[in-house]
This record gives sequence, C-alpha cells and structure tokens, in this order.
Amino acid sequence: MADPAQPTKKRPFLLRPWVRAIHRDAGYLVVGLTFVYALSGLAVNHIADWDPNFHQVAQTHKLPGPFPADDQAAANKVLQALGITEKPTDVYRVSPERLDITLEHRTLHLDTKAQQVLEEGQKPRFFLRLANWLHLNRGKKAWSYVADAYAVILLYLATSGLFMIPGKKGLWGRGLVIALIGASVPVGYVVLSGGP
Repeated sequence: MADPAQPTKKRPFLLRPWVRAIHRDAGYLVVGLTFVYALSGLAVNHIADWDPNFHQVAQTHKLPGPFPADDQAAANKVLQALGITEKPTDVYRVSPERLDITLEHRTLHLDTKAQQVLEEGQKPRFFLRLANWLHLNRGKKAWSYVADAYAVILLYLATSGLFMIPGKKGLWGRGLVIALIGASVPVGYVVLSGGP
C-alpha cells in the first residue's frame, strides 16, 4: 500500500503515443480518398496510351424490319429494339438506306436494307471516370475544400511518420537514409531531365 504522506509522481507527457494514434486514425480516415487519387493518378498518367474515362464501342446489331419511312419513327423502333431509353440529340437521314441516330456518347448507324445497326462511340468507365473527375477537381469550389483537407492530412501523415519510431530504425537511423533516398527521386529527375 502506498504511503499517503509521499507525493504521487506525475507521469511525464509522452508525445510519441499521441503522434502514433493520430497518424493511425488519420490514415484510416483518408484510405478511401487515397485509393481514388492513386488509381486515378495511374490512369491519367498513361493518357497517351488509352482513354481513362471511356472505352470505345463498335458492334453490329441485327434487327427485324421493315422500318418506317418516317425518320423519327424508325429511330424509335431502333431504340426500343436495343433497349435504349436515352433521348437522341439528333436523327438524320444520311442516304435513302441509312439513318444516323446520335446519342450522348455514341451514334447508331441504321442500314434499313441490311436491317442492321452499327453502334459506334464510347461508354464511360464508371469508377475511373468518377475518380478522374474528382482528381482533376471538376467538382469545382466545394471539392477544393475536400482536396485541400486531404492534402493537409497527407502532409501530417508524411511528417508524423518520420517521428513514429525511436532509435536506429527511426528518423535518426535508417529512417533518415530512406527519407533522403525518397526525396532524391524528384530532385534527381528534375536535374537529369533538365527541369521544366
């Protein structure tokens, strides 16, 4: 039993456990955004090789005829047969046997003689298109606040990560060497490439 006459020792305030706890929770908080930004970054980084927002469509559909002589009626029959509910932006007669139906991301070329439709255009890549829209800040002002908060949290994660482990494996040991190697990658690239 402790002597009541003796003063109780105050436990020293330790900063590192708080740094670790906040680092852990901040990491959990931004894990979803990190996946969005990382996958979008990979996709947009190779934009010269592929379209990260859409994939190209080119397919032929055989449809039962005959088709009405009226352009709009013929277009309606095609859309109904293909199960398309989107309203066309344009319907026009290219030739006596060909009718083009323009939709938002594709065009349907109806050949009334062959009774078939050539569908050409692009279909959105659902997740990547949304991720790229967010990453490139197409959401404007409101999303800027989210993106800024995310950037601040990433800065905290990077900074707090430097101080999480003490001793030889921490910042003043191999951690410093690894951090310097990481920092040398952008610096080295700028030097070797000649800069902007």
